Amino acid sequence: MSLPRPSLPALLAAAALCFAPLAAAAAPSLALLQTLEASLNSGNSRTLSGLLSEGPGLDPSDLVERYDSLRKRFPDARWQVSPGKALQDGRSTVQIKVSGSRSEGPYLYRLEAEQLLALGEGGGRLNGQEVIRETSVLRSGSMELPISLLIPDAVLTGQRYDVDVVFDEPLNGALVAGGIAPITGPQISASQNPELELAALAGGGLFKIVQAPLEPGSQTWAVLLVHPDGIISTTKRVRVVADKAALTP
Repeated sequence: MSLPRPSLPALLAAAALCFAPLAAAAAPSLALLQTLEASLNSGNSRTLSGLLSEGPGLDPSDLVERYDSLRKRFPDARWQVSPGKALQDGRSTVQIKVSGSRSEGPYLYRLEAEQLLALGEGGGRLNGQEVIRETSVLRSGSMELPISLLIPDAVLTGQRYDVDVVFDEPLNGALVAGGIAPITGPQISASQNPELELAALAGGGLFKIVQAPLEPGSQTWAVLLVHPDGIISTTKRVRVVADKAALTP
């Protein structure tokens, strides 16, 4: 079964930045972050483009294209940009949140996505980026079904780990189903939906043991939960590192 439209991988590709590592660079100023937030919320991609320059993990034209795609799907999308905690290597971080909603036929979709990024600045523009943490949730239906994503932010190469998504409230006899599948980088870029085989869920959630790749990089998981009161699609990116010290960035 495919994810409901609009596809979550498409939204992830639109809302997300790239996954390339970012070397030490000048941290963006508070003024630049405030300007970035205003530009994202203005709906004017030319204004956003003026804040970007080519650099590690940052392709301005691609980012602007994905931004326009997200605005088209969610015209009321709103961004919040704020400074985050410094990383162990001294780099500063930026937290970006985006939320939006739209109606499509009988369905109401609500998007919430969050990223923790390391950004670089040069000449008053953003010139590099690295994603430290990333989660996206897309809901349908009028009910706000609360869930918990019990998925680690980072794991070691080759490690087996749990991917659990649970409903926070009792099901009270409701029949629910769910499925999980990995999303590749090309699938995200091409806005392709992974095929998800749904199965009846017991114990109030989806519980799965997976294995990390043998090489450092990242894994992104797509989860689909079907409940009588609505459908929840979520993605979570997991960093895959070779050194235990890198588990906590």
